Amino acid sequence: MSFTGPNGAAPAELAADLWGLVVATQANYYRVRLDLSSVLPDSKVSGQTLLCTRRARLKKTGQHVMVGDRVRVEAIDWADGRGAIAEVSPRQSILDRPPVANADQILLVFALAEPDLDPQQLGRFLVKAESTGIPVSLCLNKQDLVSTDTRRYWQDQINQWGYPVTVMSLREEDTLDTLLPLLKGRTTIISGPSGVGKSSLINWLIPQTSLRTGAVSGKLGRGRHTTRHVELFELPEGGFLADTPGFNQPDLALTPLALGQCFPEIRLRLAKGNCQFNDCLHRDAPGCAVDSHWPRYDFYLTLLEEALAYQETRQRQREPDAALKLQMGNQGQQRQEPRLQAKKYRRPSRRHQKQRLDYLRYDLDGSGDAIDPQPSAED
Repeated sequence: MSFTGPNGAAPAELAADLWGLVVATQANYYRVRLDLSSVLPDSKVSGQTLLCTRRARLKKTGQHVMVGDRVRVEAIDWADGRGAIAEVSPRQSILDRPPVANADQILLVFALAEPDLDPQQLGRFLVKAESTGIPVSLCLNKQDLVSTDTRRYWQDQINQWGYPVTVMSLREEDTLDTLLPLLKGRTTIISGPSGVGKSSLINWLIPQTSLRTGAVSGKLGRGRHTTRHVELFELPEGGFLADTPGFNQPDLALTPLALGQCFPEIRLRLAKGNCQFNDCLHRDAPGCAVDSHWPRYDFYLTLLEEALAYQETRQRQREPDAALKLQMGNQGQQRQEPRLQAKKYRRPSRRHQKQRLDYLRYDLDGSGDAIDPQPSAED
């Protein structure tokens, strides 16, 4: 890979340090898309990618590089298309799973059929997305596989939850017109279960990506994972899409108070009036501003019990003598496992071993020199 400047030569006139966007990471390498629009508007280098490593000083200070980071690149080898990341700009938002920085919105993609829409699964994805603090949009795919009544039913249900929803089908391109304005000029994280059409949607929006797509398992009734890592793809009309690995059940490690803020229905009722207590859990407490007359109230109570159990386990883990620890399963279930006692499995130090040998030597020769080498006050 090699780059040329505006006049066809190596861009020696460019500054040694340039800024760009991390569009992909793999192992200890990062692909950085250069942005020279503010330096050289007509440069052919702008928009090209470099294969970069991370400076050792960033590693020593614990500074990680994530997809979506805006970084400063130096020591560029234009002939081989390589560079080194020397600085990471402050982040506006951070996601740990998937690891993406500076995202503007999350687009949850679900299918109306194949696999069938599960309201419990959809609710968990919505709560997980809400917990990030990033705006959430919802898209229902494969409308061509269901009846008009089914489509309208789910639209009405989700609108009552407090979310606008876009219903579409990749086989009906005219239905995508309402989705395109939501993506233009923004960095969007596309998430959702496996097999709902996330990779197919990106292939339609950006044909040159050619992402792998998978069929839905007939035995399990859910999709197979086809996306293995996070990568940003540039939209033709501006903006970026981040395709993320699909998960059938996201883990919800939330405290009870944080859980309530992840429901638009609760936020709407709290905006109209405050609860009597600051630590109200909104379950028929006296003076609570949140009543039980909303569709997802029972679902909220179910997640609240999980949050209370999670909080209790965390408090128990803070105790040094706790016998159990919390583990998260592959499907998001919480389970408790015995905590290993460090003292039983810790390897004795060499100093301790030497002291034991000294005492053993004393027992063999019968002398008392090893017991108390320091003279006593009576001596």
